[in-house]
Order: sequence, then structure tokens, then C-alpha cells
Amino acid sequence: MDTTAGTAPPSVERSAIRKIAVRLVPFVALMFFINYLDRTAIGFAGPTGMTDDLALSAAQFGFASGVFFIGYILLEVPSNLALHRFGARRWLARIMVTWGVVAALFAWVQNFEQLAILRFVLGVAEAGFFPGAILFLSLWVPARHRSKILSLFYIAQPLTSVIGAPSRAC
Repeated sequence: MDTTAGTAPPSVERSAIRKIAVRLVPFVALMFFINYLDRTAIGFAGPTGMTDDLALSAAQFGFASGVFFIGYILLEVPSNLALHRFGARRWLARIMVTWGVVAALFAWVQNFEQLAILRFVLGVAEAGFFPGAILFLSLWVPARHRSKILSLFYIAQPLTSVIGAPSRAC
């Protein structure tokens, strides 16, 4: 048995990595899947009737699509500072709750101004999620296993397009 400080026996390490890959990564990847689907939903909603329902011009649609990233960029660094202060688990939970509340408010959008404001607030709410998720996984996984675990996490992004796009086109 290896008794050097900070090093687990190989069987314990394999078991821990397996548990992380089976229990933790799918949950965080599902959050990333929903995050990316939510972020790109406007791209599917516009051509399938939202622009007509809200009487949006092409410029208004483009602005509403892009204003998300203004809020996201403005709050990315402060969100990551808060992540370090409060811990990844708590801060990711806060992000998920506020982002869920803002996403639900989209059901009542009736005009361009409401859409633009909510898209900006959605960017603010989501700021820090991706780096927070990476930090959360990095804290749980030793460096030599990190690339495998993070690749499982990253698979959620292309799956969003494969699963999310066809369901919205129907």
C-alpha cells in the first residue's frame, strides 16, 4: 500500500475516478447541456415564429441575441471571484436558481424591450457557470485524470445541437 502523503492507492483512486465519472460528471454535463441549450434557444425561436409574434426586425433580433453576452462578459470575473469566496458548489447552485427564474420569465415576454432586458439578465445570471463547472470538476479530479473527465463534460455541447436543434425544428 502506498503511504506517501497525498497519494491514494491505485485501486482507491480508480474507484474514486469511476464514481466521479458516473455520478458527478453526468450531473454537471447535464447542467452544461441545459446552459448551452438555453443560451442558443433564441437562434431556434426566431425563425420558428418568435420574430413574427414579437414583431421584431432583423436588427432587433440580432441585438436581443447578442445582448446576452454583454451581461455575461460584465459579470464573468465578479462571478468567478464569488465562486472562490463562497465555494463552487454553493455558487453553481446560485447560478442555476437565478438562471432558472430568469428563463421562466421568458414565458411572459411580449415585446422587444422585455426580450432584450431578459436576455441581458440571463447573461448576468449565467455568468460564471462554465468556469465554475470546470473548477468544480478540477477540484474533484487529480490532474492526470482531468483531461478524460473534462472531455466527458465537454460532450454536452455538441449533444445540445444534436438533440436540441431537431426537437425545436418540429
